[in-house]
Amino acid sequence: MTDPDKGASIFKAQDAVERTDPVADRLWSEHRSEPTPRTRENIILHYSNMVKYVAGRVSVGLPPSVEYGDLVSYGVVGLLDAIEKFNPERGVKFETYAVARIKGAIIDELRAGDWVPRSVRSQAREIEKAYAVLEGELRRAPTDQEVAEKLKMTREEYLNVLGELSFVSIVALDELISVGGERSESISIADTLPDSRASDPLQTFELEEMKDAMARAIDELPVREKTIVSLYYYEGLTMREIAAVFGVSEARICQMHTRAILRLRGKLTRSMGTEQD
Repeated sequence: MTDPDKGASIFKAQDAVERTDPVADRLWSEHRSEPTPRTRENIILHYSNMVKYVAGRVSVGLPPSVEYGDLVSYGVVGLLDAIEKFNPERGVKFETYAVARIKGAIIDELRAGDWVPRSVRSQAREIEKAYAVLEGELRRAPTDQEVAEKLKMTREEYLNVLGELSFVSIVALDELISVGGERSESISIADTLPDSRASDPLQTFELEEMKDAMARAIDELPVREKTIVSLYYYEGLTMREIAAVFGVSEARICQMHTRAILRLRGKLTRSMGTEQD
């Protein structure tokens, strides 16, 4: 699937976080004072472009069999969940919370379809294992040459593999960062955003542990990779916009993003003592 770029020109995630929206404030005030199906529908309609924007970003690199309209439908489910569970007293803006929930709902549906090719999973896991082993041995981030040697490849062959993996959707790579083999044990970068959902104490403690591990892993990334992760996942920039910031090609940024994600996966595998087959 190619990126339809729908909604991108009319909604930016980072803009939503920063701007004041008097219309949204009024709709939320009406809904909180007297919640009805009508007041909820008004909020849904107001944020419909946000769903389209997130679906457009997620669609990059997906196979043609995945319909953009389906992604929007999945995203609406996430928006409904966000509206129902949002707690303004937690100090998180609704837009920040909703974007994470919308993307999470879409990713959950894609995970359920298990569309990521087995060869992609295999390549990604071999690289992440190499990162985990080398970081444990070297106590620093390994170079491309060191990872290539560990994988018994030339540096050029290794970079070619990274290039091939970078053609896989961002969603696939985000899904591959899950820790452990069960969905209940998984966490994506989006999950590190504050969540206002109430959970039982044990579940909350385990999730916080994983969030802390993710935050530490991101902080330990090389500067350029850490910047890319921050700009893409937290600031809402597209790969094209990040490429303009760095003054390099979009393909190069995609490759660096792939390296960062696989490096994170290796760090998390090592720090949490988990390993997937």
